[in-house]
Amino acid sequence: MRRRDLLLQLVPALGTSTLYAQNTARPQPLTKAIASSGEQIPVVGLGSWITFNVGNDRTARDQCAEVMRHFFEAGGRLIDSSPMYGSSQGVIGEGLQKLRAQGIVFSAEKVWTSSDGAAQIEQSRELWRVPRFDLLQVHNLLAWEKQLPLLQAMKSAGKLRYVGITTSEGRRHREIEQIMRSQRIDFVQLSYNLLDREAEETLLPLARERGVAVLVNRPFREGALLRQLQRHPLPGWARDIDCISWAQVALKFIVSHPAVTCAIPATSSVLHVRENMAAALGRMPDEALRKRMATDVGKL
Repeated sequence: MRRRDLLLQLVPALGTSTLYAQNTARPQPLTKAIASSGEQIPVVGLGSWITFNVGNDRTARDQCAEVMRHFFEAGGRLIDSSPMYGSSQGVIGEGLQKLRAQGIVFSAEKVWTSSDGAAQIEQSRELWRVPRFDLLQVHNLLAWEKQLPLLQAMKSAGKLRYVGITTSEGRRHREIEQIMRSQRIDFVQLSYNLLDREAEETLLPLARERGVAVLVNRPFREGALLRQLQRHPLPGWARDIDCISWAQVALKFIVSHPAVTCAIPATSSVLHVRENMAAALGRMPDEALRKRMATDVGKL
């Protein structure tokens, strides 16, 4: 069964859940602390790669704003983007203004240039329509020797709250490790999911050791993981961690890792963002169940 078809069957249940009810008794998502400050952020965020790159399509831009509205209503805060994500930055900024959510969002942006990083950051800030970013990251380590000192200087000057670096699809882990050991950074963003687990070997333990918060990208392998898993019924243990879908299983596996701070699945679907945010509620797997989850999924 396709993810959308499953969710459509679950709409009545989701619609009556206290999570989405318009009242103050709404359950709050699990949060984790940013190690360098102690600030708490929800363990499920919102990515914008591909899904928010909708150009000037008015209907699609309004749909993205609706995704953001449901994300915030479910207790979400961290939204991630990059200059390489096409129109995503402007779509986010328009949505934030429409929702009057500039004071709610935890803005996670990137610098992605080998030239004038300050100019690119200012252009990104204008697109987001925020006074400053919470987090700036050197995207895929492009010219990190040049851009990381810029971000650190911005933080020292109070123009930025947190500094980080990113990688994706399991690339350049050795260089990421070297930077984590030698530089003062608050965040690292990397790929990690039920099938791509290389980060468990060195980077995740190192993040705990060095007090670096971890953002996880590609939690669903851009949807390929869910398409693979949805050919199979949910295992019985999914009930033990309050999961009603494979997407929630995949997210709970990630965010239950002691080193992971927040996963950032991307979506342009209201149904999917509600489903994803529900993964920040209820019981989480312990270490024994996490191992079983990885083993069972690896056999599918």
